[in-house]
Amino acid sequence: MRRGRPAVDQTVPSPCIAQCKVDKASQHCTGCLRTLDEIRDWRVMDAAEKQATLQRIAARRTAAAA
Repeated sequence: MRRGRPAVDQTVPSPCIAQCKVDKASQHCTGCLRTLDEIRDWRVMDAAEKQATLQRIAARRTAAAA
């Protein structure tokens, strides 16, 4: 059994596209549409949490396109 830090989930790729800038109005990154909390927490999220984040991002993209 491994002790210490939990294993980092790497099964879900990061949505980062290296165009990092936070929009002041929405508080989302203009590149990946994550919040600062989502960006900070990505490394420690499990696969289910990352998938939920990706679903929120998709909803944000849809709302922005409307």
